[in-house]
Amino acid sequence: MYDMIIIGAGPGGYVMAARAGYLGKKVLLIEKDLLGGVCLNCGCIPTKTLLNSAKHYVHAKEAPGFGVLTGEVTFDLCKAMAWKTEVIETLRAGIGFMMKKNKVDVLTGTARLLGPGRVQVGDTVYEGVNVVIATGASPLVPPIPGSDQPHVMTSTEILNINRMPETLTVIGGGVIGVEFAGFFSSLGVKVDVIELLEEIIPFMDRVQAREFRRAVKDKINFNLGCKVTAIDGHDVKFTDAKGEQKSIQADIVLMSVGRVPNLGNMGFEDAGLDFDRHGIKVDEQMRTNLPGVYAIGDVTGLSQLAHSAARMGDVALHTICGQPDHFRRNAIPWIVYSLPEAAGCGLTEEQAQADGYSIETASLPLTMSGRFLAENGKRGPGSVKIVKDAGTDLLLGVHLLGAGVSEMIYGAAVMIESGLRVKDIREIVFPHPTVGEVIRDTMDQFIKTGM
Repeated sequence: MYDMIIIGAGPGGYVMAARAGYLGKKVLLIEKDLLGGVCLNCGCIPTKTLLNSAKHYVHAKEAPGFGVLTGEVTFDLCKAMAWKTEVIETLRAGIGFMMKKNKVDVLTGTARLLGPGRVQVGDTVYEGVNVVIATGASPLVPPIPGSDQPHVMTSTEILNINRMPETLTVIGGGVIGVEFAGFFSSLGVKVDVIELLEEIIPFMDRVQAREFRRAVKDKINFNLGCKVTAIDGHDVKFTDAKGEQKSIQADIVLMSVGRVPNLGNMGFEDAGLDFDRHGIKVDEQMRTNLPGVYAIGDVTGLSQLAHSAARMGDVALHTICGQPDHFRRNAIPWIVYSLPEAAGCGLTEEQAQADGYSIETASLPLTMSGRFLAENGKRGPGSVKIVKDAGTDLLLGVHLLGAGVSEMIYGAAVMIESGLRVKDIREIVFPHPTVGEVIRDTMDQFIKTGM
């Protein structure tokens, strides 16, 4: 009898398993494929590894402007892919070591939930006091005619190409689509993005989204408010915002229109689990409708981010251990690891207004930072935008655009999670010269209000 059986070894499942094992719990971790799940093997880690290679290439080409003469700069896709594989295998081995160190039993196979406390793999039934479902999500492929062709790929397949295309059309202007568009366009590939909505990355500040598109307009062609109707060979046909029929030729078509929770063929219906196409229903402690059965990560549909999954695992573990906790969604940071990067936490101006807040906003360009200017030059786009409640001075949102902002946004998450007012944050000493100090400088723009 196990204390807990965890189905799925992605960042929600394996992190929870390791922490539970460390606490002395007897844990069984079941994974049908590879340790690390999508995030490590065909998601977060491989894409960021390739994007880093592309950034090195771009920086090398820009180096003469900073006094470094490099000669001809070329990009070797095979070497970049080999480095990606090495990173994945190293981290996967690290997870395996972590499981052994914390005495977690790891089982490879497809799990089926039989009911509370019972999970079947193959012909064997395993019993546990608690069961945690962390089965993740998969790329959504809409029923567009022609989407079953070999050159029409999801994020999984495109991570394993062996030659660079000359043209790429990305269907979907969300985080995944924009990141791949940034990778390929920075290496000289002609990239078109077709997005159904009127703007890219729906949870991004609208002003910064436009600023982002302006920064990459020479590399990426965005077709907004457009609907793809068919993929006829290499011809991507779509209807534009005016209702006119258009088409784009593409060597590779990347299908990047979202992800759907992995819910099928695991016995959820027969077990009586409450779920719909959006995910498994859970409360703030990640409990499902079945006693002793929890769900965490993408499969819940609450937040499709690796760090959200890990946090949900913490909440479920604390609940199992009798410690008060709940999953809070108001301060989950998000990042687009593009060129330039974008990041945010909390509410955008539009979201805050929709929620009924009376707000004030303030913005500054990142070039106000001496370090940002020294390292990126005037060409580097970047900005900070702060959203606060006008009545209470409470910080509601921080939104960043520019190189390196992925390493700054956690600070905003701490501020929002802690319920700090702008007045409180302005009393914090930020080190100089850093890019992050522009966050505090932006808050100085509120001085005129007397807050």
